[in-house]
Amino acid sequence: MDTDDPVPISALNQYSYCPRRCYLIHAESEFTNNVHTLRGTHEHGRVDRLQHQVSAAGVRIEYSLPVWSHRLGLTGKCDTVEFHPDGSVYPVEYKHGKRRRWINDDLQVAAQAMCLEEMLGRTVPKGAIYHQQSRRRREVVIDDILRQAVETAAREVRRLLTDKQLPPPVDDARRCPECSLRDICQPELARAAKKIAEIQSGLYEPEDDYP
Repeated sequence: MDTDDPVPISALNQYSYCPRRCYLIHAESEFTNNVHTLRGTHEHGRVDRLQHQVSAAGVRIEYSLPVWSHRLGLTGKCDTVEFHPDGSVYPVEYKHGKRRRWINDDLQVAAQAMCLEEMLGRTVPKGAIYHQQSRRRREVVIDDILRQAVETAAREVRRLLTDKQLPPPVDDARRCPECSLRDICQPELARAAKKIAEIQSGLYEPEDDYP
């Protein structure tokens, strides 16, 4: 990407989950589906087809709302943004899984909130993740720590996509088995290479009693 191109907000989510995955998707256009991504695509497609509405409580709900920030160099789309009668604005991101906290999802909602703040000129202190499988929301407080994390991630993702250097695999027992790019990434090769390097280094270590 060029240095002036906006960074997709979704790239911040991918980067926080795994920098290598972020690079493969956004720099090399590599992507394959698994059951998790297909469910997510289905859920987002359902939301995209909805039209704006006003609830009985007077909350105006906008779906698939484009957002951007010139200051951060970000662009993206909110699944849902609620505009409440008291003037508060509340972005809601849809995820297909069970209700649990993933920092990369919180980062995505915070980035959306910061874009809305710049666009609307008002503070957005909270947002939420709607977990489809649990059918429950999890509120995300957009505090100073999360805001700083968004700014840092935006800079790091821009540098990653501009420098065009593929990061090494993370080989993480929690994240890698669920990743749709596992076969492309092949994190087990990194583990094997590390093991070989350890064995090779041990072959050339002199014994303590060697004269």
